[in-house]
Amino acid sequence: MPDQSSISKDVIEALLIPSTATITAVLSGHGLRNTFMHDVAPLKPGMKMAGPAFTMRYIPAREDLTQVPMDNLTDVQRIGIEQIETGEVLVIDARGETRAAVMGDILATRIYMRGAVGVVTDGAYRDSPGIADTGLAAYARGMNANTNKTIHYPLDIQKPIACGGVAVFPGDLIVGDSEGVVVIPRHLAEDVAGKAAAQEEKEAFIVRKIQQGASIIDVYPADEKTVAEFEEWKKKHPRQPESG
Repeated sequence: MPDQSSISKDVIEALLIPSTATITAVLSGHGLRNTFMHDVAPLKPGMKMAGPAFTMRYIPAREDLTQVPMDNLTDVQRIGIEQIETGEVLVIDARGETRAAVMGDILATRIYMRGAVGVVTDGAYRDSPGIADTGLAAYARGMNANTNKTIHYPLDIQKPIACGGVAVFPGDLIVGDSEGVVVIPRHLAEDVAGKAAAQEEKEAFIVRKIQQGASIIDVYPADEKTVAEFEEWKKKHPRQPESG
């Protein structure tokens, strides 16, 4: 079962700093090899988000379900959107299906007004330019103008799902940047935030060494001499706490 322990604002803010590449590497060190969503990309460059997952699952549409008159009071998609809380990331399991959108800009606007920081799907969006302009960090596999009910049927919320080939439990930490989206098991969030910051500091030092003419053989992975130099450098340049 997923860990529902509280995640501090400081941890979430710390996860906004490292790249998804660094976080993925740190998770690999925990033995987790499948945490970066496949074929899921930001709607526009520069997007960044971190927050707990609010999950929603779509199954294939079936005519006896999708042809009945829609009732907003019982529609799982509408119910889910009205339950999203401030700081969360809506993650939609669309089975990798992009022949129809999972939502458009009107629903995305409501999600933003609910306080969500992002929305992710391995399906498609319609009204993509409008979604990109809502203020949400938005990630998807594609774009399609067809409405969701032609292909999708929203089935349930806040259950374990798959998105982009990765398992997502409600409350897992979802981090996105210009490369894509990584999923952090909730119980590892604080540890990953600390280790990712330390790794980026070390890698920045290695880049500077290479720019100064060092051989890749000596510094990546770092040999004993480089490690010692890095430790000495850290003493002279202590990491400053993030202002918040």
